[in-house]
Amino acid sequence: MASCTIVLLAGPSGSGKSRLARLTAVPQVRLDDFYRNGDDPDLPRVHGMVDWDDVDSWDMAAAVAALSRLVASGRAVTPHYVISENRTRGSQEICTAGSPAVLAEGIFATDLLAPCRAAGLAVLPIWLDRPRDLNFARRLGRDLRQHRKQPSILLRRGLALRQDERELRGRAVARGFQPMRMALARREIASLAPDTQIWAAPSLSNTRI
Repeated sequence: MASCTIVLLAGPSGSGKSRLARLTAVPQVRLDDFYRNGDDPDLPRVHGMVDWDDVDSWDMAAAVAALSRLVASGRAVTPHYVISENRTRGSQEICTAGSPAVLAEGIFATDLLAPCRAAGLAVLPIWLDRPRDLNFARRLGRDLRQHRKQPSILLRRGLALRQDERELRGRAVARGFQPMRMALARREIASLAPDTQIWAAPSLSNTRI
């Protein structure tokens, strides 16, 4: 079935996954677009608040189906999720344009490796390895700038994520992910698409619908 490789890019929130994705010119799938809407009654909760770091807050089946369609047909329509609103707003069409690689990044990428391989997809699993304190600072600064949630929630979540990073890394490696620093991850992605200008700003392969 697989005619191109899915690069599953995982790592802690704030580790630079989106930055690495922007530095590549291969088609990209933003896995965070598969979050469930905030009014979904089945969302997992902790102390009465939605736990957005729980994989059950995310539609895994829809993500696998979209990646399978993208590999099989060269195009797929995916939702466009607005994190600040906790809901889907429209959709977008992603086209591979014959690319030998597609990059899929998001905090739940580690949960996708086994389902993607079970679906017959070729996968390169990368865990982006960066220092915890750097991830914490980058994540908090980004989330405050983007007004993703109330500052108190962002700080509490950020401290909890920092505490959990070693466990998350260990779990990812146990599932088959390869820890890499940014430079090595760039080279690995470039090796899948040697004819692609990997350092250029990415072409607009995603079209909003």
